[in-house]
Amino acid sequence: MAQSVLGILGGSGLYDLPGLTNPRWTSVSSPWGEPSDAILFAEIDGLPVRFLPRHGRGHRLSPSGINYRANIDALKRAGVTDLISLSACGSLKEELAPGDFVIVDQFIDRTFAREKSFFGNGLVAHVSLADPVSPLLVEALAGAASAEAISCTRGGTYLVMEGPQFSTRAESNLYRSWGASVIGMTNMPEAKLAREAEICYATVAMVTDYDCWHDSHGAVDVAMVIKVLGDNAAKAQRLVARLAREFPREHQVCPIGSDRALDVALITAPEKYDPALLAKLDAVAGRVLRRA
Repeated sequence: MAQSVLGILGGSGLYDLPGLTNPRWTSVSSPWGEPSDAILFAEIDGLPVRFLPRHGRGHRLSPSGINYRANIDALKRAGVTDLISLSACGSLKEELAPGDFVIVDQFIDRTFAREKSFFGNGLVAHVSLADPVSPLLVEALAGAASAEAISCTRGGTYLVMEGPQFSTRAESNLYRSWGASVIGMTNMPEAKLAREAEICYATVAMVTDYDCWHDSHGAVDVAMVIKVLGDNAAKAQRLVARLAREFPREHQVCPIGSDRALDVALITAPEKYDPALLAKLDAVAGRVLRRA
């Protein structure tokens, strides 16, 4: 079994996790361009942890301006086997109040201005996303939330919009009619790329507001979001610290094959591989390409 390396994608509130030792910021280059920032290499109780601020330190990148491919590739190069995404989201359900956490299990991708795959002409691959999160990570997150007495709903659908503007009221009500639970701007194509990179992935959606569908709460504004973000930061720190302390030190094989997603995904004949694309896939798909 391989050693577990826990990756975390999130905001600035996670820079100072309790129990973080040997922290060092390291730049990891990627053939897919510039990642959002350097990666914080550290340990918690001996578990290797890799933290990447999704928007960069100081929140300098918009959701549409994030290089998602470079971020996932860099985390893969940093050895990450299991990746936790923490994301601020709006609620599309009355029972999911600001301050609540949701461990989502499905996504609806409404983004349109982002590169969504490592593969393409010259090396085509189709991975399954029927179940986009790793059940073992969900179990671990749910257990950590329970141990820390953090209000957390297990299961739900995350509607990913392009942004950077918030929804119109008509859009918000449309997404509610689809049965979506929360709405945000960052988890796609992140989840798709993690699956292509054979990294187990799960998301904790941290509710900051009721979006604009909720008449009694008014329209969303940045000040409202920032206030709840601050309130959520301490809970997120406790959740991640507990998760890391109790996380298996050896990577457990994913029961849905997240860590073996490319076994049956490549469709291009090896003699037709594009050499330039092949070279860029050394980290993401090296495990299967070395066998070809």
